[in-house]
Amino acid sequence: MVEAFFKRAAARVETGGARRGGQAWVRGILETIRRCSCILEVAFPLRRDSGTWEVVQGWRVQHSQHCLPCKGGVRFSSSISVDEVKALAALMTYKCAVVDLPFGGAMTGVRIDPRKYSEHELEKITRHFTIQIAKKGFIGPGIDVLAPDLSTGEREMSWIADTYSHTLGYRDINAQACVTGKPISQGGIHGRLSATGRGVLHGIENYITNTEYMDRIGLSPGFPGKTFVLQGFGKVGLYTMKYLHEYGARCICVGETDGAIYNPKGIDPKELEEYERGHGTVVGFPKAEPCDGSILEVPCDILIPAAVEKQLTRENAPRVQAKIIAEAANGPTTPAAHEIFLQRNILVIPDVYVNAGGVTVSFFEWLKNLNHVSYGRLSFKYERESSDYLLQSVQHSLEQCFGKAKGEIPIVPSPEFKARVASASEKDIVYSGLAYTMEQSAKQIMTTAARYNLGLDQRTAAYLCALEKVFTVYEEAGFTY
Repeated sequence: MVEAFFKRAAARVETGGARRGGQAWVRGILETIRRCSCILEVAFPLRRDSGTWEVVQGWRVQHSQHCLPCKGGVRFSSSISVDEVKALAALMTYKCAVVDLPFGGAMTGVRIDPRKYSEHELEKITRHFTIQIAKKGFIGPGIDVLAPDLSTGEREMSWIADTYSHTLGYRDINAQACVTGKPISQGGIHGRLSATGRGVLHGIENYITNTEYMDRIGLSPGFPGKTFVLQGFGKVGLYTMKYLHEYGARCICVGETDGAIYNPKGIDPKELEEYERGHGTVVGFPKAEPCDGSILEVPCDILIPAAVEKQLTRENAPRVQAKIIAEAANGPTTPAAHEIFLQRNILVIPDVYVNAGGVTVSFFEWLKNLNHVSYGRLSFKYERESSDYLLQSVQHSLEQCFGKAKGEIPIVPSPEFKARVASASEKDIVYSGLAYTMEQSAKQIMTTAARYNLGLDQRTAAYLCALEKVFTVYEEAGFTY
């Protein structure tokens, strides 16, 4: 699917070949961008807790080295294949380019079903895989930086960081930066766990508050009163649901692999989170009824696929009843479905942009590890004192102007200003940086869509943004061979 979307955008880039050195020259660089740079396949033995042995297979793919380090997640899945890993690595290249991160794309796939392994076995697999890729130069703070993906999280990232820093990276003061998504105690960053969900919020916000785009699809601007359907209630789905709820939208349907629930009056995210934590499923939630049929076809304003790939296809796309589709998952829409949505005037906010919140905050964590200091630590006290001096200056100026006959003139800061005066936390700084990144990237995509007259085709516009940026790097830096 990534290949098909790439070709769609590349055809547009090729038309500018005459002014850039000829179409053959342009086509050659585009082919360089398209192909994966490096593919490492490893297989290693695992002794199970039962005493039996099996061989674990995995891949690390570096799609592009136009910028270093490479960056990409670690996925544990029994159905993962090298082709899927290559596609996800390519998607990461374009995603990083869209949101202006200085990374090439990469991806890891380990072919296991993590539910069938004990924690001890998963730790052995993770550490052994780390050693394997480290020996081949596929991990390092300036080479290739790993991150969580499906079925991995802070625990696995902590194991990876510890393994690398105590083996091949033991002389590297920046060794912790070999992986992001770590626990805070291991050099992680506040806000990373919810980053992808918050990125989805800002991605939707930048479109739903745009009057021009809302007029095109016949929807009023803003979140209040809007309904949304959520497919997938993992970390991304949960935080997306929480943030949209805070902004005034109403979740009417949530679906997971074992079933779905529906309530037209809305589902409270906090109550559903507590129920799911206690029961291990959303099915049976007492304040909603079971949802029969496909939740992707439930009438709503915003549909958010936040599960796995290829959920919206040629078969079900004609029955989707949403005005906006926000791709919180990687690759949920097939090329055929994409065409149908364009014909039906449905706005698709593409994965290559809207779920880039995770890698954006990973970038902030990587910088934090390289700088060896948390955000704001050097400036928190100074900024707070500066704000106090500012208020005192205002009070002094007013008293000089109007006098103090009736006593001192009180300066009462608003609650918002008080919160600012108290100094921003690391999470506040991270959230601010993420919001700014998503806003600027949306503007670039919209500008590109207008320049190429793409209408609602934001996916092609996003891919064009990415290709033009990567193309410029190769055009200006050249090749070392």
